[in-house]
Amino acid sequence: MYFQFQIETIMQIFIVLTGIFFLILFIAYFKLNTFLSFIIVALGLGLALGIPVAEISTVIKNGIGKTLGFLVIILGFGAMLGKLVADSGAAQRISDTLIEVFPNKYVQWAVVLTGFIVGIPMFYSVGFVILLPLVFTVAATTRLPLVYIGLPMLAALSVTHGYLPPHPAPTALVKDYGADLGQTLLYGLIVAVPAIILGGPIFASTLKKYNPTPLKSLFSDKRFTDKEMPSLAISLFTALLPVLLLAGAAILKVTVAETSALMPTINFIGDPIIAMIITIIVAIFTLGIGRGTKMTEVSKSLMEAVKDIAMILLIIAGAGALKEILDVSKVSLYIGGLLQNLNISPLILAWMIASAIRFCVGSATVAGLTAAGIVAPLIPLTGANPALMVLATGAGSLMFSHINDSGFWLFKEYFNMSVKDTLKTWSVMEMIVSVTGLVGVLILSYLV
Repeated sequence: MYFQFQIETIMQIFIVLTGIFFLILFIAYFKLNTFLSFIIVALGLGLALGIPVAEISTVIKNGIGKTLGFLVIILGFGAMLGKLVADSGAAQRISDTLIEVFPNKYVQWAVVLTGFIVGIPMFYSVGFVILLPLVFTVAATTRLPLVYIGLPMLAALSVTHGYLPPHPAPTALVKDYGADLGQTLLYGLIVAVPAIILGGPIFASTLKKYNPTPLKSLFSDKRFTDKEMPSLAISLFTALLPVLLLAGAAILKVTVAETSALMPTINFIGDPIIAMIITIIVAIFTLGIGRGTKMTEVSKSLMEAVKDIAMILLIIAGAGALKEILDVSKVSLYIGGLLQNLNISPLILAWMIASAIRFCVGSATVAGLTAAGIVAPLIPLTGANPALMVLATGAGSLMFSHINDSGFWLFKEYFNMSVKDTLKTWSVMEMIVSVTGLVGVLILSYLV
């Protein structure tokens, strides 16, 4: 009986791995649209795993609905907040103030803090484009090597993108693993700091020989005047309000008794959807109409922000469809039953699977979400902390960035570097933050 289970399990896993192989092939080799690739592979896996033909379409629709029902609000408001922070000049205010506070000797740390603060509410590519002119200006003013200044900021942006909600993959992983979003954010901040320091300032200090001349045509050097920008207090408060609400609620849940009359209010404010609704309403006033901007202009910015994440939402929807196929077919139980007998930490396994997919596909979001469908069954079977599983998977999704990753090319083109030098700088930085993240998660697993 056990032997038959093993054979059946191996066949199920082989089918799943074949499906993942085709997903990688479609995206990485044939350059097929990622969302379409997910749907095609989900259909194929549904048939191969024995789901009745008449039910496959319904399963896919259910998977998309379950995934987007929660994420549309979170990611939509996250994009809106990032757009308001950028368009109001709040991001520049934060950056300029940090540069003024730190002397030349510590300018790297100012750039790191800028990338970290701006990167929390803002999508990676948006933060990249917005902060690059600042990096170029600082490097020219201080006469320090460009990579020495720029890489620490990008390390901060990358880590926040891979580890911390409300970014797409971490937020989706929170839902897939059944983790508490506030707790994940709190642990993520703890793990992110050493990863950013090692991958940013420390590693960049070894790269002073790299000092390329950036292509001026690839960025805008327009800057806000002091009068055009909101104050530092308003900028910081608004950009970090989601963090303050979610992390604050997580801390209060630990310190306040379950029977306390305050607990319903704490749970309400600590709900990620409520936290984002509160934040976007506050941002509309503090960064928009409260500063004299017409509501029509604010609404236009919000609409443009949502357009920017349309494909991200579709990619996540496709991953949700694939995950639902795996759930309905019960293949996750087969995989979980086999993997639970392996003498390896589920945190390490999640990191390894996400790393392998990241290497093949390039997208950190795709790597994290695909890995989640495979390792999610390990959480109830092993008792692994869901929040730490989110972080381990997120850390793995940053590993092995190379020529099939859009971030690789953003860095190469904006910094005007060769492919070889980009591999030696950008790619190594990504590996450092990934491995450091895993180590941090493993240490935390013994403390929480």
